[in-house]
Amino acid sequence: MIASARFELRVCSALAEKKLPVSATIAAFYKFVRIDDADALAASLTEHCTSLGIKGTILLAREGINGTIAGPAGAVADIFATLRRDIRFADLVVKWSTAPGAPFQRLKVKVKPEIVTFGAPDEADPTRRVGTYVEPARWNELISREEVVVIDTRNAYEVSVGTFKGARHPGTRSFVEFKRYAETELDPSRHPQVAMFCTGGIRCEKASAYLLSLGFPEVYHLEGGILRYLEEIPPEDSLWRGECFVFDERVAVRHGVAVGTHALCADCGFPISADDGAKCPACARLTAGR
Repeated sequence: MIASARFELRVCSALAEKKLPVSATIAAFYKFVRIDDADALAASLTEHCTSLGIKGTILLAREGINGTIAGPAGAVADIFATLRRDIRFADLVVKWSTAPGAPFQRLKVKVKPEIVTFGAPDEADPTRRVGTYVEPARWNELISREEVVVIDTRNAYEVSVGTFKGARHPGTRSFVEFKRYAETELDPSRHPQVAMFCTGGIRCEKASAYLLSLGFPEVYHLEGGILRYLEEIPPEDSLWRGECFVFDERVAVRHGVAVGTHALCADCGFPISADDGAKCPACARLTAGR
C-alpha cells in the first residue's frame, strides 16, 4: 500500500506539472520466472482485469510474464497487489507512465511458447545467466567509453523513431534476426565489452544471455530499458536522440515518458513524426523501388 500511495502521488505531481488530466495509468512489466500453470493464470488475470476495466496485453509462457496494461490508477494498482501476493511475482518491477487517453482498445491475455520470441531457449535463458544490469544513472558513462560497443537490439522501424547517440543498429525486422547479427557482425575477441538496450529491458535479457553463450566476456544492458532512462534522466543530461517507439496507441514517448509526436502511417503502419509532414519515409522508399 505504501508503494502504491507513493506512485499515485508521483503521478499526480507529474500530471499537474504537464497540466494534463489523469485519464489512463499505464504499467509495463515483465519477469523471467518458471510458470507451470500459465493457462490457469491467464484465465484468472483475464477475469480480474475485465472486472476492473483494464485493457492491454499480457503474455504468459513457461519462462515468465510480460505485459503492458492501462486503466484507472486504483484498478491498475489492484492488479499488481494481487500479482505480488504470488511469491513468483513478489518482486515484480513495474514501469509507470500516464496518458491523457486510453492507449488500448481491448484486453488480450495470451499463453505463448515465449514471452518474447527469440528461438534459442537453451542459449538465451535469462534464468540461468544474464548480462550485467546498468542503472540509468550510470548508463551515460558506460556508453561513452571508446572500448564499449553499444547496440540497439530493437527492430529497424523502432530505431527510426529514436536511439542513443553512437549506437549500432542491426537493421532487424524481428528480434529473432538478432541471433544472426550477433554471430556474423560481432566477435568476442574484437568486441569484448558490449552494452545493449531495448524499450523496457526484456529483449536485452535474452540478447545478453545469448552473447554470453557465444563467449562474450563483458555484456551489459540498460536496466529498465529506454522507458526507465527517459523517466529518470533529464533532457539536458540525456544521450537519447528522438523519441521511443511503444507498442500501443501512444506510438512513441519522449523524456518524462510523456506522449510523443509520432503517429502510424495509415497505408503501411510505419511510425511517422510531425517533422515528416504528410510524407511517410517507408512509403516513399517502397514507391521509389517500384
